[in-house]
Amino acid sequence: MAKGFYISKALAIVTVILTVTAIAGIVTMVILYQTQIAKLNPTPRPTFTPSPTFPTGPPPNMRLPGDLVPERYELYLWPHFYTRIMEEVNVTSPNQTMVFTGNSTVHFHCVQSTKTIFLHSKMELALPVVKVTNRDTNEKMPVAGVKLHKDESDFLEIKVDDVLVKGGNYSLFVAFEGEMMDDLVGLYISKYNEGVPANGDNTERFLAASQMQPTDARKVFPCFDEPAMKAEFDVTIIHRRGTTALGNWGQSGSSIIDANWTFTRFHTTEKMSTYLLAFTVSEFKSTPSEHGRVEIRTYARPEAIEAGQADYAADITGKILKYYEDYFNIEFPQRKLDQFAVPDFGAGAMENWGLVTYQEPALLYEDGVSSLFDKEWVATIIAHELAHQWFGNLVTMKWWNEVWLNEGFASYLSYLAVDHVEPTWHIKDMFPVRELHAALEEDALASSEPLSSRLDAIQTPAEITQKFNVISYSKGATMLRMLADFLGERVFQAGLRMYLNAFQYGNTEQKDLWEYLQKAADEDGIRGINIATVMDTWTNQIGYPVITINTTNGEINQRQFLFNQTSESGLLWRIPIKVMSKTSEPTVVPLDTETDKKETFIAKPGEWILANINATGYFRVNYNPENWRNLLIQLETNPNPIPVISRGQLIDDAFNLARAKLVNVTLALNSTRFLRNETAYFPWDSALKNLHYFTLMFDRSEVWGPMQTYLREQVRGLYGFFQNYTDTSTVPSDHSQQHNQINAIMTACTKGLPECHAMVTRMFDNWMRNDTNSSIHANLRLVIYCQAVAAGGEKEWEFVWKMYQRSTFATERDHFRYALTCTKKIWLLNRCLEYTLDPAKIRKMDTVSTINSIADNVAGQALAWNFVRAHWTYLSQDHGGGMNPLGGLIEGVTQRFSTDFELAELKRFQADHSEEELGSASQAVEQAIERTQANIQWVKENKQTVLEWFQRETA
Repeated sequence: MAKGFYISKALAIVTVILTVTAIAGIVTMVILYQTQIAKLNPTPRPTFTPSPTFPTGPPPNMRLPGDLVPERYELYLWPHFYTRIMEEVNVTSPNQTMVFTGNSTVHFHCVQSTKTIFLHSKMELALPVVKVTNRDTNEKMPVAGVKLHKDESDFLEIKVDDVLVKGGNYSLFVAFEGEMMDDLVGLYISKYNEGVPANGDNTERFLAASQMQPTDARKVFPCFDEPAMKAEFDVTIIHRRGTTALGNWGQSGSSIIDANWTFTRFHTTEKMSTYLLAFTVSEFKSTPSEHGRVEIRTYARPEAIEAGQADYAADITGKILKYYEDYFNIEFPQRKLDQFAVPDFGAGAMENWGLVTYQEPALLYEDGVSSLFDKEWVATIIAHELAHQWFGNLVTMKWWNEVWLNEGFASYLSYLAVDHVEPTWHIKDMFPVRELHAALEEDALASSEPLSSRLDAIQTPAEITQKFNVISYSKGATMLRMLADFLGERVFQAGLRMYLNAFQYGNTEQKDLWEYLQKAADEDGIRGINIATVMDTWTNQIGYPVITINTTNGEINQRQFLFNQTSESGLLWRIPIKVMSKTSEPTVVPLDTETDKKETFIAKPGEWILANINATGYFRVNYNPENWRNLLIQLETNPNPIPVISRGQLIDDAFNLARAKLVNVTLALNSTRFLRNETAYFPWDSALKNLHYFTLMFDRSEVWGPMQTYLREQVRGLYGFFQNYTDTSTVPSDHSQQHNQINAIMTACTKGLPECHAMVTRMFDNWMRNDTNSSIHANLRLVIYCQAVAAGGEKEWEFVWKMYQRSTFATERDHFRYALTCTKKIWLLNRCLEYTLDPAKIRKMDTVSTINSIADNVAGQALAWNFVRAHWTYLSQDHGGGMNPLGGLIEGVTQRFSTDFELAELKRFQADHSEEELGSASQAVEQAIERTQANIQWVKENKQTVLEWFQRETA
């Protein structure tokens, strides 16, 4: 809940001082602001007088009319908060205030005559002064009325008496006042403790941070808040002495105002979108990075800097930035780059131009405390956000319907950059299990959406927020990976360079991307390829195809892949297929028609054909029964001729084809038999993710017993492969095998392997006795904490809760918080759920992930679903703004739904809440209903078959 605010006596004194102090342009603005406030008389707003010549109402949709084009903003911002609360003499309450004030002048050009100015402003902003000036004549223009639309448009409508003439230049001055809340959007307050809680010396501290994407710049000041409405920004921040103010561009000047206040002015930015505007005010310290031309600093809590937690980020940031400069052949257009670890942050990170903000676990790493997977996460997120400095910031999509032009590129390019700075990780090989499989699963629903949605389909803030999903990120990245593989990396890179150079500081649509990739292909001599024709079938259509190959006659055809296939869609894709056989090397064959017979796909007797080598294509592959049988025989006798990534893809395809009823479920289960002797990461990870669906469907039924027994025996060999490492608390050197070691421990313990239980109990008990976890390798801590809490009771849970409260390192706290959700004690899970209602116990940014972790626990699924229904109003209001993932919350708490009763509950939940109340979760509810319907049908048709298969395998 938002807390009230007031202006203290001290603040009033500061105001008086500011009105008589002459410091450059700031004083002029402050005096004007205070003078207008004093003159303000709260009389009713004047009504509009309709004009027969000019439109008087809002545009027919939620978009700005486009008759006014912003060119430059002069923004003065004054957050009045204190970084620490101090009791004042003769004052009954602490000195804290959350008010912010300021003013903005936006200079704009008129491209269509009008008498109405439309821009954006949130209801929470008070606007005591509004003035319009004709910059060509320097004359004030009378304002006839000001109206803030009380709908999702957030339109601020300003009516003027005189006509804004086409070709004219004007400015709008607005004074504003608002409140900084803890809602993680707009300009907000974040809290942290300075000191060590266990020693009793922790003191609460405050900082101001911003999060504008996608539509919350309007929450801070009135603006033309659309991505194509780019403008320059002159920003000045008034802040308390002893604090540091950061902005997008470097500091151009600063000065002390009085004993309490100072100001910082920043250089004028290049043209940029409002959603990229950012500022922070804090007492943070920083660590520098090496680059040569750009000054890079990573900011965090002082104790985090002192502990060296920003050192890894500082070490790789300059290298990643330089990699992108070389890859794009375009220098980063600034002389400084700041990174800022915010204690409270709704998204993982945000690519604000020149001031990138992060959740602490996404930026901070401490050797010996963080795991190597935490290190991988830090590198990946930094690479993602720095890629945005070109794709998103320098060149921006015209509208949010094509947000994949930002997010898909950042997701794809992050793999290239991390592979450059950490080549031993072979991170590009992780792409299928991280991006491809997630996108394929989400896109197999009829309620999915195309990468490039229709313009009129994405209008409201809720619809915009919903576009930040698996489709935009992971499917977008997969499209680019498929295209780069098809064209060749060199041609693909050349096309991107031309595209960025042509549109820098501007906005684009996907057709612009196709145009410049086509130019690169033509210049390289690649003929017969029309990139737009090929790629539009992938980006403008929903879903993806399943390719069915008959290896006896070479016949091949395609259809849309859906979990719940009720009818033929009629959609077709142009598909580049990379295919190999047991005796032939991979070759690319294009599939351009619905049915195409090719000699390439005919197998010799007893041999197999394998398509989509290394999963470079965004589609699934089905085969005739003989080819499936030959592939599975190869896996069980000698899997090595099949590339390791393709082994994982075969499993993923088989299980999902079974979900869609295109193959028998026993074929999918048969594809896991070879795992008994498999030690590679990719096949195991693919199998475990797909078997997780079986767990969700059957862990409350009689299938679970034999299924658990089967998996316990299958994983025994893998656990033994890593046991010498695990028992001595060490890890293998190979990066993918470090992931696989965790898979082995998690699977062995959850499936009841005695030696695994003995190991986690021994290590956890030793930790509790000695009050130190130094004997447990950082990689192994998360899984050991979780499995020990799951096997234990109140004592283990309370111990982890104590460690959670004591820790000041966000990454470590995340590990403890996750472990708390692993308990099988329902009353402890309920406590954890109740703690999500109290930000002092579990931060708001961690609410959704905590609830979802409890829902993933079979003991907590019903608790989590009931909790979400009971507290939906609170969750949607306090956690539904900006980029907060309410859609992911709905998906998480409904993933086990597979009964008619659960479907009825879900539909009742939808009926009980309007689309406005569901907000950014409305599409997720639709998809949950569709997913549940498919689950119900699949369980009815397959439960007995699955039970009998596991019983036979474990007999």
